Formats: sequence, C-alpha cells, structure tokens
Amino acid sequence: MSGRSIALSRLIAAPVAKVWRCWTDPALLPQWFGPDGYSCRTHDIDLRTGGHWLFDMTGPDGKVWPNRHRYTRMEAYQIDFLLDSGADDESPNEVVMTLTANGDATRIRYEMTFPSPAARAMAVGFGAVELGHQTLGKLAVLAAKI
Repeated sequence: MSGRSIALSRLIAAPVAKVWRCWTDPALLPQWFGPDGYSCRTHDIDLRTGGHWLFDMTGPDGKVWPNRHRYTRMEAYQIDFLLDSGADDESPNEVVMTLTANGDATRIRYEMTFPSPAARAMAVGFGAVELGHQTLGKLAVLAAKI
C-alpha cells in the first residue's frame, strides 16, 4: 500500500452470487456495510450504474458521518463508485470492488484511491485498514447466512 491507494482482499466462504447480492440488494447492503459497532441509516438508495446511496454511518459513540456512493459501474461482479460525504465541493475517493469465484467461495478485492497521498495517510492514521477488514468480516458473516 503506497501512493494514494489502499487495497483489501478477503476470501469469503459463500458463493459469488450471495456476496454479489449483499452488495446489490438495498435491504442487505445497509445491514453489513461499515466496521464493527457501526450502523447505516439510508436516506436514498438506487443500486445501479448512474445511481447512488445516500446514508449516515453512525459509530458506537453516536458520531454520525454522512456518506454518498455514486455508482459509475455496476455490472456482474464489479462495482466502481465515488465515495464522499455528499458535499459537491469535496474530492471523492474512487472505489473499485471486484468479486471472483473461488470454488464455493468468493475472493473480494476492495481498492480505494484517495485524492492525494496526504488524504490516504490521514485515513490510514484513522485506522481505515483495520476498519475495512472489519467491514469485510461483516459482509462474510451475512453472505454465509443468506
């Protein structure tokens, strides 16, 4: 991990179709997205290329972070989106999520590219890598249950 990006990967013990459903079903996505102890409250959700997800992420301490995902690509097992707080004057993070079948399991790769090396350093300092792994852990639990 260097430059402007952070990449996470995990093998999930669920078929790729179930993991894909967790990303593309508006009822499921808010159930797992975010680190341990965090929850999402959706304001608007349209999970398709050109669509968006507007939501607040609330931490265990009650702090609320507005979030906006703007989907630039959503097609079989790859989702690209711009991530920001919803402020139009803010430079978004670019996210690419890919799923690859691995027998009865799924390999997820989640790469986030920040607007600058300084923005990446700030996120790493905040714990973004560990929090990202927690989020993928929540995804793995839900995908195995559905």
